[in-house]
Amino acid sequence: MANAMLAPVVRLIAEHACRALVITAADLIDSGQFARLAEVFAGDALLVRPNGAALRGCDAIIASYAARPANRISRHLILGTNFTEVASDRAVAATQVLLWNGNTDDDPGQFGRPARGQQIVGRFDDEFAFIDDAWYITKRVASFELFAANP
Repeated sequence: MANAMLAPVVRLIAEHACRALVITAADLIDSGQFARLAEVFAGDALLVRPNGAALRGCDAIIASYAARPANRISRHLILGTNFTEVASDRAVAATQVLLWNGNTDDDPGQFGRPARGQQIVGRFDDEFAFIDDAWYITKRVASFELFAANP
């Protein structure tokens, strides 16, 4: 019943802050600003990758993204976040994601660079915590649900 305990405006503010973390994390990854992921993930956060690999701690999360090939382009399209729990210090939500990938080795044309590989519909199951007057992602389980192969 944590949802019923919050005033509606307080709940909206918490949801907005957490939703902004989801969008900011995607933007930081897509723009290659991996070190700034410490702004959205708690220091001891857990990230479970779609392949099941578990990364514990913000430093491990940052290192994992920094190890990506330098020529990889990704774009996470955030399609919606559904909150199932919101309290004054904790929230839980699921976000639908469409992931596109490309390669900087391809020359950009009139419509940008071609998408490469599989185009994937995925999901982030996130837990958030209000720590030291700010919201952070404390746990993310990322999963893939559907894909379309790029011919």
